[in-house]
Amino acid sequence: MQGPAYRPAAIGAAGRNPGPHAALAVGPRRHRLLAPRLGAQRRLQIALGLIWLADGALQFQPFMFGRSFVAKVIAPNAVGQPAFVARPVTVIAHLIEPRVVLFNLFAATLQVVIGLGLIYRPTVRAALLASFARALGVWWVGEGLGGLFTGTASPLTGAPGPALLYVLAGSTLWPRSAQDCDCAAAGALGERGVRSAWAALWLGSAALWLLPANRAAGAVHDAIARAPSGASWLTSVHSSLATATAGRGLELAIVAASLSAAIGLAVLVDRGRKPALAMSIAIALIYFVVGQGMGGILTGSGTDPGTGPLLILLAVALYPRNRSRQPRDTGIDPRGVESHSRAVAESRDGTRSALVGAGSPARSGS
Repeated sequence: MQGPAYRPAAIGAAGRNPGPHAALAVGPRRHRLLAPRLGAQRRLQIALGLIWLADGALQFQPFMFGRSFVAKVIAPNAVGQPAFVARPVTVIAHLIEPRVVLFNLFAATLQVVIGLGLIYRPTVRAALLASFARALGVWWVGEGLGGLFTGTASPLTGAPGPALLYVLAGSTLWPRSAQDCDCAAAGALGERGVRSAWAALWLGSAALWLLPANRAAGAVHDAIARAPSGASWLTSVHSSLATATAGRGLELAIVAASLSAAIGLAVLVDRGRKPALAMSIAIALIYFVVGQGMGGILTGSGTDPGTGPLLILLAVALYPRNRSRQPRDTGIDPRGVESHSRAVAESRDGTRSALVGAGSPARSGS
């Protein structure tokens, strides 16, 4: 004997079975798209990608496609260097000079590709590997190892070189879970390794500030006066600060060295890390505007933004995260999920009751 036709119990206001994903549409956020949030490390990878894109744009400037680029940017890196640094720079400068257009087209395109690769998540690792090779080559040939072997390298004017900071930033932002790190990114070096690299960078800067060339009475004045400008307002800033620092090179070098050492040690031992990183950002901005003239990007011949943006990026990556963060908002109303669960349970109870009721007559008539 056939029982009455089975009809599933109605679920929801419209009497339709909402399906397994109905909970996502319940509650006041019914129409909200549940797009995943970008993590802190991912945001910094995108920021690094934007800096690489800016580098590529600067490399496409008309100045870079003339022989003046070789004579004024590459060749001077051999001056005052030991032979193991100067000889490769000179050889490569001679190789590039007759092929400068082709070289710059390749270099600019590569930098743009690296930047786009960092912005597009699936290609981050490949882009970082390419950035390491590119940055190390530029650090040697295009920056003469940051001038570290000349005895005149100054953090104010860009030592130890932006290219080296690209390598450090890329290592810090290498894709890796940051759950066990109290900062935004630990990368390939791990948290302790990144903090040690940061300490080495700033302690090295402190040592550079104490070089005889950088603690001379007119050292700071001369560095600011020689900084690239390209804008009247920036020239005015440089002129005023050069006048104010005239004859005070020793005092300024001692203060800068002390602050640099304090910033490095505070992050290494994790005591006063937040104020130290905030101070490093302020100093990086001074280097960027005052000592490096914003990397010369307003002159039409600047090759990169300088060390300022990269130092700021590293400081943000090392800034301690808030451990008492609230759970991530998924856009799902818990009350809606609970209501849906009750409805599903009631539907199952109704189904069982209907089946039992339909089966009883059949058994009694047999």
